[in-house]
Amino acid sequence: MKIKGFIFDLDGTLINSLPVVRTSLSRTVSKFSGREYSDKELSGLFGPSEDGIFKKLFPDSWRESLQFYLDEYDRLHVDYAEPFPGIVEILNLLQERNIKLALVSGKGAGSMEISLKHSGLKAYFEIILTGSEDRASKPEHIRQILEGWNLSPDEVAYIGDIAYDVQAAKEAGVLPISALWAETAQSQKVLAMNPAFAFDTVESFKEWIIHFST
Repeated sequence: MKIKGFIFDLDGTLINSLPVVRTSLSRTVSKFSGREYSDKELSGLFGPSEDGIFKKLFPDSWRESLQFYLDEYDRLHVDYAEPFPGIVEILNLLQERNIKLALVSGKGAGSMEISLKHSGLKAYFEIILTGSEDRASKPEHIRQILEGWNLSPDEVAYIGDIAYDVQAAKEAGVLPISALWAETAQSQKVLAMNPAFAFDTVESFKEWIIHFST
């Protein structure tokens, strides 16, 4: 198997930032709605970027709510800044082998910039695409990268931590790989989508890259 490009998700795949996302979102919707949201309600908000979420929830104060969210996200991110152990080693290995690297995430541009600032990962990726205000848009973004790289889908893999990441990869025709090493991983839901490969640890993913992907 010869893979010439890896496209990564960010939250829960490269960095353990999902706790920051949920806490910042919970505090923001609580402040601007005047009530607490349940975990189920919070999960139901995901899909669009933060801009889209707040425009829908708070049309008259979406700019203020978005700024509050980003301020909270930036402040809390300090405690979750480091990539998962072994991720930087993997990215260095892929770069050494001249593998193309990109990021496709559902998060907005503002929070993406904050995460890249704290994690120090920005320099690894030649293409970084963030989410749409209207809906989840990963398949379109993956196809956009394929076109930019001039690679066929069977030469590229997409690595993410949720079931939708597997779906998005399959819709775009690329190899779906699941990252299940985060404490927030919902392994049963992800595995039910039948990814081509799934890894419980960063180390096992690294070993796969060394032996099978290049």
